Amino acid sequence: MAPLRYLSGFGSEFASEDPRCPGSLPKGQNNPQKCPYGLYAEQLSGSAFTAPRTHNRRTWLYRILPSAVHTPFSPVEQPYLTHDWKSSDPNPNQMRWHPFPIPHINKEKVDWVQGLHTICGAGDPCARHGIAVYAYMCNTSMVDTCMYTSDGDFLIVPERGTLHITTEFGKMDVVNNEICVIQQGMRFSVEVDGESRGYVMEVFDAHFELPCLGPIGANGLANPRDFLTPVAWYEDRKVPHGGYTVINKYQGKLFQAHQDQSPFNVVAWHGNYVPYKYNLENFCVINSVSFDHMDPSIFTVLTCQSVKPGVAIADFVIFPPRWSVQTNTFRPPYYHRNCMSEFMGLIKGSYEAKEEGFRPGGATLHSMMTPHGPDAACFEGACNAELKPQRIAEGTMAFMFESSLSMALTEWGQKTCECVDAEYYKCWLPLKSHFNPDWKPDSTVEEETVTH
Repeated sequence: MAPLRYLSGFGSEFASEDPRCPGSLPKGQNNPQKCPYGLYAEQLSGSAFTAPRTHNRRTWLYRILPSAVHTPFSPVEQPYLTHDWKSSDPNPNQMRWHPFPIPHINKEKVDWVQGLHTICGAGDPCARHGIAVYAYMCNTSMVDTCMYTSDGDFLIVPERGTLHITTEFGKMDVVNNEICVIQQGMRFSVEVDGESRGYVMEVFDAHFELPCLGPIGANGLANPRDFLTPVAWYEDRKVPHGGYTVINKYQGKLFQAHQDQSPFNVVAWHGNYVPYKYNLENFCVINSVSFDHMDPSIFTVLTCQSVKPGVAIADFVIFPPRWSVQTNTFRPPYYHRNCMSEFMGLIKGSYEAKEEGFRPGGATLHSMMTPHGPDAACFEGACNAELKPQRIAEGTMAFMFESSLSMALTEWGQKTCECVDAEYYKCWLPLKSHFNPDWKPDSTVEEETVTH
């Protein structure tokens, strides 16, 4: 099979048509009286019509049949998907989960939608304000089924298994150490090769954007050219007797409708409201080359900003392989209490601040103002390590969903999930007091500090 093709750029104006139908994009206008090839014109709006041009998001789709051709929606039961943040009592404790369990295919076939489990979140999709964090664990492909969310944008982080995703815009493969974003309203279907697991963050407020670089300048972090969007691909496939199912996530619940044709019947499209993927290995790390451990905001790949300047509804942050060279510095993450909520996952390797217990496919949650930091072994090792240039996090990729919202745990996330690590708090208990009231400053360190 030929490798998939992509368009390069972030927030760009794209145009794509399936090569089987050359000239399928109308020339000079969006909705002519008659579209080429007898297609229907349909606009997908990701922003208000009157949004400023710099924030206006929309794409025109030219399809064999419009997406309105389906039966009425009816509710679908999915017991692990919820935005009811009041169903369980608040829990400010440090939380850790061992790798989320993937159902065995010999016992139960579970596709990507059925395998979604809400872990935590805040806010309300009805008010278009909030965030939800999910794990997905599945073992079989979606067959004659697609999904879209009316509530927000999905940022998907695979940990195990490749996701073969078909969208209305075309196809993309998302492998381990890549991410993808499926924006609000975009229909997609997921095929897997076997056991698959990963993480999802959904934002209800706005769309993800690249963080401002400020004093960094024009380059660094995630470069726009490295974001890839699929090219147009259509299938003109009939599924008789309403055999194709369209699942809609609406106000936190799932609904299904049926239709006789594949929804992936878009022959051509143009616009700036698109799905996209990104390879985390392309991230250009910025860090200190003198002293001190910098704030994790320097590792932000994507952000969804609130109405407060500099305050994010959600940041997607990664901790990739990099050089650590700081002098007279405790190099691992510092002990911290944060006015943000921090959900972390591990894609591969072992995280520098907790090499034991935090495993790929698992997660941690350090809620708003809940203290956290390196475990005892990491602290002792880093305090006594020789401070020479060191390559860290080699073979590792950890990430963080950080939010200004105070996230609540679901019943499944804190009680019924079998992988909750009830002994997580013990990783800090061996920390000892090193306080010495008779301590005298080391002259060498004092001189270095004065120099800085």
